[in-house]
Amino acid sequence: MQPFAMRILPSLAVWFLILLGAIANGGLREAVLLPRLGTTTAYLASGALLALLILAVTLGCVRWIGVRSPAQALRTGAFWLLLTLCFEFGFGRLVQGKPWPVLLEAYTFQDGNLWPLVLLVTLLAPLIALRIRGRAGA
Repeated sequence: MQPFAMRILPSLAVWFLILLGAIANGGLREAVLLPRLGTTTAYLASGALLALLILAVTLGCVRWIGVRSPAQALRTGAFWLLLTLCFEFGFGRLVQGKPWPVLLEAYTFQDGNLWPLVLLVTLLAPLIALRIRGRAGA
């Protein structure tokens, strides 16, 4: 069984791919969805799209990362969740200068914001992908 330390770089690479997708999703939301659909529908669509993107990327990369067991999958998902939260709060506070109350608004489901569910998908995506891949390989 491959230790987590051996999977850190591939896991990090996949997380960066997910990050790029999340940034593109945010751009799509701001430029296209919000003006056309309104706040609530745009946030619902954007959250669902991001969750699907995370699952799709993970499904395509779970074997490459080296995830072979549910425990490894959960450790990988926890690693991604930690990276996501560090990025979210670090970028929001240090780069954008947003105050804590503004940053924490994303965790309230206000206006259809699905961010807490996207974080749950981030945590569970490797486990879900492992189970799907396991069934496909059986």
